[in-house]
Amino acid sequence: MRAAVFSAGTTVCSEVPEPEPGSGELLVAVTSAGLNAADLLQRAGRYPPPPGYRQDRPGLEIAGRIVGLGPGARRFSLGDAVMGIVGGEGQAELAVIHERVAMPVPEALPLEVAGGFPEAFLTAHDALITQAQLASGERLLVTGAAGGVGTAAVQLAAAVGAEVIAEVRDPHQRAAVGALGATAIGPEEVATHGPFHVIAELVGAPNLPRDLASLSLGGRIVVIGLGAGATVSLDLGVLLQRRARLFGTTLRNRPLEDKAIATRQVERQVLPLVQRHALRVLVESSYPLTDAAAAYERFTKGAKLGKVVLVNDAAAAR
Repeated sequence: MRAAVFSAGTTVCSEVPEPEPGSGELLVAVTSAGLNAADLLQRAGRYPPPPGYRQDRPGLEIAGRIVGLGPGARRFSLGDAVMGIVGGEGQAELAVIHERVAMPVPEALPLEVAGGFPEAFLTAHDALITQAQLASGERLLVTGAAGGVGTAAVQLAAAVGAEVIAEVRDPHQRAAVGALGATAIGPEEVATHGPFHVIAELVGAPNLPRDLASLSLGGRIVVIGLGAGATVSLDLGVLLQRRARLFGTTLRNRPLEDKAIATRQVERQVLPLVQRHALRVLVESSYPLTDAAAAYERFTKGAKLGKVVLVNDAAAAR
């Protein structure tokens, strides 16, 4: 089968052995698979995959149809459309996912788009709803709000009744992000729109001093992305004065049980909104799996509204 493979600092489409599903696992003919910042970090050798996954094989999220069942897999049937997060190797014609972290794909969500849903919406829901406990009437700042996780965070927050301020660097993208349920502003305007009960930090360390200064009493900052850097000097006195909480989150290296719990919450709380067209997966561009190099080139350029997705036309036709 064909798969995206890292080679000499680039991404190519190569022939690789087909995977086999283990106990409780599903073999999926992948229709679409989203690209994520973690893929670039893995390619650079800065984000090793979990044990059992190859360093040179990217892909953290998939959507497609089940073509094989491992021993003991009972939650789904052959031919079912599923999506979910995987530890790696998802950008391929075939991928393996444990049935406990697989979700049914709502009929309202095309399979060619669904590959951009799991990582963005699971990350945003776990960070904002489960951990930060964002509530109706609270004020949320989402930094870097035009990306996949950012657009998911804006929509989820608006759905629970929060007031959302979306920081968007590119002025041309602000109207589209605002249409998701936010007031879209430039980075220079953040200080005048606070204070915020919750801040979803998707850009990285340079924003942290400003974030702390913009928090309300008892506010929470959840760090999700580190694209602009991971090291910062902070005045912890401000943290104490605000009685604030600062924490970070990832999904990839969590135990299966934790991922399964996060998945079930999204399945119950978010998928019905997708089915009613109340939430959208924004896909900035799609590329065939055979053109993985072009997809990665587009992803690295930035200024994206939503996700970049690899699509396997052969799987889509099954």
